[in-house]
Amino acid sequence: QVQLVESGGGEVQAGGSVRLSCVASGDTYGSLYMGWFRQAPGKEREFVAAIDSLGGRVSRYNEPVKGRFAISRDNAKNTVYLQMNSLKPEDTAVYYCGVAWGAAEKEGSYRYWGQGTQVTVSS
Repeated sequence: QVQLVESGGGEVQAGGSVRLSCVASGDTYGSLYMGWFRQAPGKEREFVAAIDSLGGRVSRYNEPVKGRFAISRDNAKNTVYLQMNSLKPEDTAVYYCGVAWGAAEKEGSYRYWGQGTQVTVSS
């Protein structure tokens, strides 16, 4: 069993920055990625970014966030971060952290999810 706790969401103006954190506890042995998805009102959950579970040298980003968001991890703290810069109103969503045993971009690869944290970007 794996527990994930996200934090760091809030309200920010367009152009601003927010850093999300996700602390993992439990058995993540064999997992391939930790990643972030988001879900905006009335929309399906979509992939945002992921980082590999070993050395943290491999990362994946969805096109809308490339160049603005950066994912990183601190294995000593079992924590993954999502630094979000140049935020836009369309980034408004609930952001979820997850652990994947398959392809980083596929929601079905993730066996465990956090409770989510709201990010609201005002124009």
